Amino acid sequence: MNLQNTNFRKNVIAVILASLFSVSTAFQASADGITWISRTAAASNTWSSIAYGNGIFVAVSHDGNVMTSPDGITWTSRSAAAGNDWWSVTFGNGLFVAVSYDGSPNQIMTSPDGINWTSRTSVANNVKTSVTYGNGLFVSVSWTGATPRVETSPDGITWTGRTAAAANLWRSVTYGNGLFVAVAENVVIGVAAANRVMTSPDGITWTLRAAAANNTWVSVTYGNGLFVATSWADKGNIANRVMTSPDGITWTSRTAAADNYWSSVTYGNNLFVAVSTLDSGTISNRVMTSSDGINWTSLTAAVDDTWSSVTYANGLFVAVSGNGQVMTSGLFTLIADMTAKVQAAATAKAAADAQAAATAKAQQDRDTALALGTLAVAIGSVESGLTTLTLAATRKTATSKSAIKNTKPVKKVVKKK
Repeated sequence: MNLQNTNFRKNVIAVILASLFSVSTAFQASADGITWISRTAAASNTWSSIAYGNGIFVAVSHDGNVMTSPDGITWTSRSAAAGNDWWSVTFGNGLFVAVSYDGSPNQIMTSPDGINWTSRTSVANNVKTSVTYGNGLFVSVSWTGATPRVETSPDGITWTGRTAAAANLWRSVTYGNGLFVAVAENVVIGVAAANRVMTSPDGITWTLRAAAANNTWVSVTYGNGLFVATSWADKGNIANRVMTSPDGITWTSRTAAADNYWSSVTYGNNLFVAVSTLDSGTISNRVMTSSDGINWTSLTAAVDDTWSSVTYANGLFVAVSGNGQVMTSGLFTLIADMTAKVQAAATAKAAADAQAAATAKAQQDRDTALALGTLAVAIGSVESGLTTLTLAATRKTATSKSAIKNTKPVKKVVKKK
C-alpha cells in the first residue's frame, strides 16, 4: 500500500474522530442553542425575519432583499417581488409568504421555493409587521393603518380583511394548540395592559386578552404546550420581559435572563431560544434559552449585533441581524463543519497528489531527456568509429589495389639444353 495514501487515510480518520469527539462532548451545548457560530450572509442587509420550509431557510430584509440557504451556512441573494420594507416571512401549505411595512397595494409576496417571488395585493394599506400559518390559514397583523388590522388567506394569494380586537400596534402573531395569538407593542390610547394580547380560534373573530405586563411585546411563539412572548421594557426592568400562557388567555410574567430588548423568540429541540438587539446588553448575553419558558439562561452570541429574528428547523437554530449577520447553533452545524474539514483534507490531498505527479512527471521527462542525450552521444561515437573504420578499410583496399597494379609479373627462364 502506498505510504502517502496510508498517511492520508490516517489523517482523515483523525479529523473524523476529532469532529465526532466534538459532537459527543459539545452535542448538548451545540444542539441546545448554547454554542453559536458566525456565518456569512449573502449581503450586508438589514435582515428582519427568517423562516424555514420546503428544505430551505429564507430571510427577508427591511431594505427589500431576500436570501436563501439549504443549510443555514451558505447563503445566496434572491430578488424580492418588490423593493419593500419586508418585516416578516413564514411558510405554510407549500408556500413562503412575506409581508411588508410599505409598498401598497403589493405589500405581500409569495414563493413556492424561496427563490422566485410574486407580488400579491393586500386588502388595506397598513404597516404589516407579522405573518403566520396555522389550521389551513395565513394570518397577518398590522402595526398601524386603517381597519382592518388583520388579514387572512387560505392560499397566500387572495386576502380578506378581518376586524382586530382593538386598533393596537400589533407586532407578532403565532399559532398553536388550535389558537392564533397576537401581541402588541402598545395601545393607541394607553389603557394599561388590558388589551395587548388578542386571540382567535379561526383567524376571523378576535378577542382581547390581558397581557401580564404593560410592556412592548414584540414576539410570540408556541412550543411544548406553552405560548411564550418576549418584549422590550424600561431599562433595569427584567422581571417581566417574558410572559407565558398555557392557553393564550391567561398570562404570567417571567424574569428574563438579561436586561435586553428581546426581539424574537422561537421553539425547537425542546428549547425556547430568544435573541436581542444592540439597544442594551452585551455580546455575552444577547441570547437566552429556557427549557420550560419560565427559567432563562444568558448565552453568548456569535457576534455582538442587533439580532432581529431566530428560527429552528432541521436540527439547527438560525438567527439573522439588522446589520447583515447570520449565526447558527446545532448538531447540523457540527456535521457540516466536519464534512467541510474532510472535504478540505481531500481537496488538499488531491492537490498534493497532483503536484507530486507533476513533479514526478517532470523528473521522468528530465531523466528521459538525459538518457536520450546519452544514447545520442553513444550513437554518435559509434557512427564516428564506424566512419573511421570505413575510411581505414577504404584506404587499405586502395593501397592493396595500387600495390597489385605496380607489381610486374616474373618471367620464368627456361635454359636450353
